[in-house]
Amino acid sequence: MDIKDAYLNLIDRATANLERVPQLSPAQLNTQPGGHPNSAAWNLWHAGRVLDLMGASALAGQPQVWEEQDYRTSFNLGEAGEQTGFGHSPEEAISIVVEDRDMLVDYIRDSLNALRRYVDTLDPSGFDKVIGEFKGEPETVQGRLSLILIDALQHVGMVQYIGGAPELGR
Repeated sequence: MDIKDAYLNLIDRATANLERVPQLSPAQLNTQPGGHPNSAAWNLWHAGRVLDLMGASALAGQPQVWEEQDYRTSFNLGEAGEQTGFGHSPEEAISIVVEDRDMLVDYIRDSLNALRRYVDTLDPSGFDKVIGEFKGEPETVQGRLSLILIDALQHVGMVQYIGGAPELGR
């Protein structure tokens, strides 16, 4: 398996992982477990925004799924929704209220599909292309892909875990 196939496989596994996101009511989606400002809705929205904004949009100059498929209007989150959630204050995190679990999952899936289409265009040397700096070091396409996919998987995994929390009434 070459590097492109490895990333395509990882994207496919991340997409399949979305099937395990629990069905949560609007109240459950927007509960802040343990008083933490990041709700299940915030975690899923963040995963989608990172994949979308920092993925194919930034790497290939493709339009954001957020805009192209009009998730901006559907989510209606205002200025906080335009960001990725990195560096959100507790107030900004709490302002991310989404009542539709399926729309959140669809946004992540659509962002992964855009990322998959981009990765499918790369030849092996494309993964080594330097696209900027991260923490004072050169950031490559491979580094960015790893960062956003790991981040998304972690946040989706958190929702899978907190979906069984007693305080959510499941």
